[in-house]
Amino acid sequence: MFRKLIMIAVISVATVACSAQADHHGMKKDIVDTAVANGSFTTLVTAVKAAGLVDTLKGDGPFTVFAPTDEAFAKLPEGTVQKLLLPENKELLTSILTYHVVSGKVMAADVVNLTSAKTVQGESVEINVDSGKVKVDNANVVLTDVKASNGVIHVIDAVLMPGN
Repeated sequence: MFRKLIMIAVISVATVACSAQADHHGMKKDIVDTAVANGSFTTLVTAVKAAGLVDTLKGDGPFTVFAPTDEAFAKLPEGTVQKLLLPENKELLTSILTYHVVSGKVMAADVVNLTSAKTVQGESVEINVDSGKVKVDNANVVLTDVKASNGVIHVIDAVLMPGN
């Protein structure tokens, strides 16, 4: 009986430890929940909600998201974000947001070997690596491989615009 209790305790501790490790690495949270928990993507999350893309980005994926920070959105001309969030601009907002998403899980080690990547929006982003620094179109990648249960986030310092 005592051995059985010890075994149950060991299994319980191992289960909790594995769960905590997975949670620490973002593996229990999908892309949207990971972005929300980070706190640096409130504008992006607001835009994803306005575009009706929450369910998509909570889906199975996998997805690679080049995620602009709140500071990146603040660099846009004054009033741009507010205009994009209007219901009549939902199609344009969706186009911009899906231009930040690539199908599949593309980790940093893979990104550095690419010159472009086709986005969910349909156009391709240009990828440049110079002295170990990665740029996606006009944005610098400032943090890589933020893991989520359905993909990965790479943090960028500018908002990507299709057609540029």
